[in-house]
Amino acid sequence: MQVRSWISIRTVGMTLALFLLAVLVVVPLFFIFLTSVYPEQTLDLSAPLRTILENKLGEVFWNSIWLGLCVVLGTTALALPLAWILAKTSLGRHAWLDIVLLIPFMTPPYIGSMGWILFMQKNGYMEQLLPMAEAWTPKFFSVFGMVAIMSLHLFPFLYLILRNALLQIGGSKEDAAAVHGGRFFYSFRRIVLPLLLSSYAMGALLIFVKTIAEFGTPATFGRKIGFYVLTSEIHKYISSWPIDFGKATALASVLLSTCLLLWYAQTVVTRRYTYRLVGGKGTRSKIYPLSGLTRLLAWGYVIVLLLLSVGVPYFSIISASLMKLRGVGLAWSNLTLNHYVELLTWGSKSMTALLNSLGLSLAAATISVLLGTWFALTIKQSRTWPQRMTDLFSLLPNTVPGIVLVVGLILLWNAPWMPVPLYNTYGMVVLTYVVFFLPYTVQYVKANFSQLDEALFQAGQVFGGRLAYVFRRILLPLIVPGMLAGWMMTFTISVRELVASLMILPPSMETSATYIFAQFEQGKVSLGMAMAVVSVGLTTLMLLGIDRLSSKQKVD
Repeated sequence: MQVRSWISIRTVGMTLALFLLAVLVVVPLFFIFLTSVYPEQTLDLSAPLRTILENKLGEVFWNSIWLGLCVVLGTTALALPLAWILAKTSLGRHAWLDIVLLIPFMTPPYIGSMGWILFMQKNGYMEQLLPMAEAWTPKFFSVFGMVAIMSLHLFPFLYLILRNALLQIGGSKEDAAAVHGGRFFYSFRRIVLPLLLSSYAMGALLIFVKTIAEFGTPATFGRKIGFYVLTSEIHKYISSWPIDFGKATALASVLLSTCLLLWYAQTVVTRRYTYRLVGGKGTRSKIYPLSGLTRLLAWGYVIVLLLLSVGVPYFSIISASLMKLRGVGLAWSNLTLNHYVELLTWGSKSMTALLNSLGLSLAAATISVLLGTWFALTIKQSRTWPQRMTDLFSLLPNTVPGIVLVVGLILLWNAPWMPVPLYNTYGMVVLTYVVFFLPYTVQYVKANFSQLDEALFQAGQVFGGRLAYVFRRILLPLIVPGMLAGWMMTFTISVRELVASLMILPPSMETSATYIFAQFEQGKVSLGMAMAVVSVGLTTLMLLGIDRLSSKQKVD
């Protein structure tokens, strides 16, 4: 009887999970496609392409593709040498480097972009520190500068993929090449590079998708240099008068199709060019010795990369937040904490924006954990097609550009027939955050749950435990770390979310991200950068606190 009850509960749970995910994720994406191919209440599958061509938006599309290709090359040039240095030399024993190298990737792109603008602009920090730089700093404000900023933000992602792949390549293969007379560059070209191809293809395609889906850097740096891409144009047609859903959905459908095709290409390449490098026999990675000069060059490369990716943006952000007057420039007498005092004054516009961010993020993280845990328990090992469909739907927000998903949610929840008046409310913002970051909780909880043996739950039932008791005393304590990690990630990213906040927030409401963006656009840089420092600081402290709490629970 208890087994039947358990099966019926799982069936109902699966059905409800599929229905809810369809409403939250699949239907909004379908509305984008439907709106783009029904421009005048008649079906026209070529309408999106025709809209782009007739309105001279083809340049915007090719700008996105060109930017994606250039950023892939840029991240490759930065990540490949770094991955080799930290995987194949003695520098790899410095574990703290892996933590520091993640800082650029965890920094919101729009904040990093603002830091570079402040550093390289006319009379910026670069010219103040090095006056002779005024001859070439204007050249930075070009597509090259945009590629550099985005490459410095995304290279840690590709670095981690390549480093892990290099560590799995056993030293015996390179030793065999050396025994047969192969020099370093020969073995690197004929052994290491082919074995890296699958991992590199996966990482490069992910970098390309993240680049063409990125909004923060095109909205700040791209707008400054007049370089417009798909994401910035979609935002313009949705948020600026006259609003044009036809052009926005045409661009969104093209962007969505491009990303989905690339995801498919990634799976094909990964499946075809994957090699088994780890077997039953133990392997040891080959470590190359570093002499005085090579050690100096290796450390020099790492330090320069850290200065460019972490030092420059954070130096600019912190300096701008402490300045009394921007015209005076860098001087000890020009430093003040007044901007932080004004920012954190109770009842001020900035404090209200910060509290709005914390409140929205708290609500979104809590709802995401509840829904994500439910979906993860439903998915389990993805053995049946409903479980696989639930898994696929729960991962879609991670594969679809955020701005595309926002457009779909607006079309659905702003529809005239929608019985729930959610659009333009506090609840719509929470819903958007939940849809955006639901995959994190699902994946963290699923990772914990998939490692649990069924015998644990069977033992609880054998000794008379009811379903609720087994869930409360056996299952829940074992998946709490995954739930905590999912909540932490959702809260952290929600606090700094820009694209959803800009397009979904009610007119009278601001969050920390939109406040930073507005202050920077209006020329009130010091207040905006002070908010950036506070936002990043708060989320970092929360990450450390929750991590410490989690570690303490594991010890206990």
